[in-house]
Amino acid sequence: MHRATRTLLGAAHGASTIVIGLYHQGRRALVARGRTTHAGGPPADAGTRFEIGSLTKTFTALLLAEQAARGELHLHDPLARHLPHATALPAGGEDITLTHLATHTSGLPRLPPGLVRSALPRTFTNPYAAFTTENVLHALTRTRLRAAPGTRVRYSNFGLGLLGHALTAAADHTPYPALLNTRVLHPLRLHATDCAPAARPGTTQATGYHHHRTRPPFHIPGLPAAGILRSSARDLLTTLEALLDPTAAGAPPTLTTALREVLRPRLRTPRNTGLSLVWNIRSRTDGSTLYHHSGGTCGFTTFAGFNPHHRTALVALANTAPGRGNTLIQEAYNTLTGLHR
Repeated sequence: MHRATRTLLGAAHGASTIVIGLYHQGRRALVARGRTTHAGGPPADAGTRFEIGSLTKTFTALLLAEQAARGELHLHDPLARHLPHATALPAGGEDITLTHLATHTSGLPRLPPGLVRSALPRTFTNPYAAFTTENVLHALTRTRLRAAPGTRVRYSNFGLGLLGHALTAAADHTPYPALLNTRVLHPLRLHATDCAPAARPGTTQATGYHHHRTRPPFHIPGLPAAGILRSSARDLLTTLEALLDPTAAGAPPTLTTALREVLRPRLRTPRNTGLSLVWNIRSRTDGSTLYHHSGGTCGFTTFAGFNPHHRTALVALANTAPGRGNTLIQEAYNTLTGLHR
């Protein structure tokens, strides 16, 4: 573990802090290096909050499975069933299901039409900030599917954002932050994880950087389910431990069911890879299965992965944007696979 940690702590050039969490067969270790800002902020620790970007999607998957366990929806419901009645779908869009959205097989493009133009003035600061829910639903009417639903994997922030809107509609239009907190975050006792841009008093939050320049807090009002969350290494490791052993998490029955359901493989892709609900899957030569996902915003890079057979998990967070000189995601993946040898 010590050698793995040393490698990871030097993997994100430009970060003022990197925090690593490791779990291996009942033992956990949390290691932090640096301070929350380059200007000398407080020291980072296991509870320091980072923007986790697309790792938010793994929590959205838990929310989807939890609502299915409650009977509020079905995993194979058409997307259209949970959108406003006036929403026009693209040609073929009536065949998109919630599972298609959670496995990136909806045929939707990576981004909604119109977002790139909206993002141009703030590409390196807050590209999603001016794109609202109304913009997202309007964009759906102007979208052309890139493939028939269920036939091709194509990563889509647009699709996961729409999934979040469908989930809130199925829960009497409870806003995504409140719904996720009530159904997932609070039951798992994730005290540093939420959708708020600022930390609560008494906690620390890292400042994001891109090429050593500070980035403002990330905002994604139209697609929150795709990337809004802030979390800590401690909370993310707790979440992975719950996925490794749902019965030990002490969660309500519907969430315990969801913790199992999100890991069930949904499709296989070439080279021993596949997808469950949001999680990427890679089959290992020893017959075990590795689950992993990463995230990035304009100022942060994150990774989470685990192997149920070997009872190992790893999270890595850095306050610098993905890019040249930042090898955190690849090094974290390599470290996790190395724990199984």
